[in-house]
Amino acid sequence: MSGNRGPPVKGSSPGRGLSMELARKAIETAKEALQYLMVGPPIIRYGPAGEVHVDVPLMYHGYAIDKVHFDPLANTPSPKGRPARAWNVRVSAEAVRSTMESIVPELRVLDAAEFREPENAWAIPIAWRNYLIAHIKVSYDGSEIIPDYSLTEEVRRYAL
Repeated sequence: MSGNRGPPVKGSSPGRGLSMELARKAIETAKEALQYLMVGPPIIRYGPAGEVHVDVPLMYHGYAIDKVHFDPLANTPSPKGRPARAWNVRVSAEAVRSTMESIVPELRVLDAAEFREPENAWAIPIAWRNYLIAHIKVSYDGSEIIPDYSLTEEVRRYAL
């Protein structure tokens, strides 16, 4: 690992077989990276019928690793797989960011790993209280964080 900056950001290496040891290493790498996660700019989308959808990217050394669905009515993250929507409300990006920044210290890495075959990478679940809200992708060998490059580009476009 790379000292006091957390695991490196890079791509995945080709893997052969899976093992509990590789999964354990990926989980430990995600735990180390967790302390460096930051909140990116909230992505707020308004639809033609007055609906609003809010996603908040989690950033690691300038790269987005995943987005958290945010429920603007409850003012909390929404579980992964449930993009919260509200109608006819205005959402303050500053308020969302402030709420998410207060939540980040409560995030924890779950002691489990999902393997994503097409990407040859581990997806390590991140929880807030009783909700699974995000994943940190880790290389096959468990040594590197794999960013979500398309989300990173979206964040960069949105933040300009």
